[in-house]
Amino acid sequence: MQENNNNIPAHADDEIDLIALAKTLWNGRKTVIRITLIFMVLGLFIAIFSAKEYTASTTMVPQSAEGGSKLGGLGGLAAMAGINLGSMGGGSDIPPSLYPKIISSIPFQKELMQTPLSIEGQKKQVTFAHYYEEIYSPGLLGYIKKYTIGLPGLIVKAIKGEHTDAVLASQSNDQLLSITEDEKKLIEILSAQLSLEVNDKDGYVSLSARMPEAKAAAQLAKKAQELLQQAITAFKIQKAKDQLAFVEERYAEKEKVFNDAQEKLARFRDQNRNVSTAVAQTQLERLQSDFSMASSVYTELAKQLETQKIQVKEDTPVFTIIEPVAIPIEKSKPKRPIILVIWTFLGGIVGVGMVFGKEFFAGIKDKWKEEEANVEK
Repeated sequence: MQENNNNIPAHADDEIDLIALAKTLWNGRKTVIRITLIFMVLGLFIAIFSAKEYTASTTMVPQSAEGGSKLGGLGGLAAMAGINLGSMGGGSDIPPSLYPKIISSIPFQKELMQTPLSIEGQKKQVTFAHYYEEIYSPGLLGYIKKYTIGLPGLIVKAIKGEHTDAVLASQSNDQLLSITEDEKKLIEILSAQLSLEVNDKDGYVSLSARMPEAKAAAQLAKKAQELLQQAITAFKIQKAKDQLAFVEERYAEKEKVFNDAQEKLARFRDQNRNVSTAVAQTQLERLQSDFSMASSVYTELAKQLETQKIQVKEDTPVFTIIEPVAIPIEKSKPKRPIILVIWTFLGGIVGVGMVFGKEFFAGIKDKWKEEEANVEK
């Protein structure tokens, strides 16, 4: 019984605390409503003046050419000539996990910046670089961000000046890859608007591009897809071409050896037509053996040359387009209802926090004064 009696005051205190909290919140309802309305208006402003964006995407499945060696029984004979054809059965593939590295590389992005885009209000197509340097306007919200959040960066840039441009450009004389300050800014913009996701589980790749206009977004995504396919194909074909060049070089060498052996054998037969000595017979057998070896290697290299020419074509990777690029109908940003709901909810949280915070600090202030009064007594 005593324990039950001890628990009664605790529950009563809890009820009193809840009632006190509810009373505090009710007394500060005007503050909560006022702060919520302010945040709602702010969210409405952001939703209305945020820049529009359209997202175009494509999904593809990279498929490698068939691997394995097509040399058959050529390896043994070629090895007798000092040629290792076993390692030439096909070039290695670029794994899809490296595709994001390709699209973020400077050569890729510099080429993508020259993509012609159809922009509303322009009589002819303009490049991505020209659009963001001469035409694009970030809108009211963009200017507000530039001269508030981005103000420190503008000040630092003004202090440093424009000498960086000349430094970057001067490095091009020693054949190093260089970019200007303007190109660096464009690359940062392009990197933020281009994305690639690799699904290792299902084996597909999704590429998407964002632009302020729908058709421009589709054109940028299409060009990025083409450049990615070209880059991967160039890598694969380059290895096959290098292998073909190697086989052609060895083929030319062995062709000369074959012709020399054939000529020596023919000349010896002409000079020793009526000679039947053991020495002549031994030399004839040696020349015939050399000719037979040269002929075998030469013949097999000729076959390998034709095989490698076919390999160049077969090594071209194939991309199966699951979802082609299409001009988006609806904008991807801004999502105005979501922005408005988030800012309204945030306003409610801040309003409630201010009411309870004010009550809390008022209590602390009263206790402070009470302690000071006790000290004075």
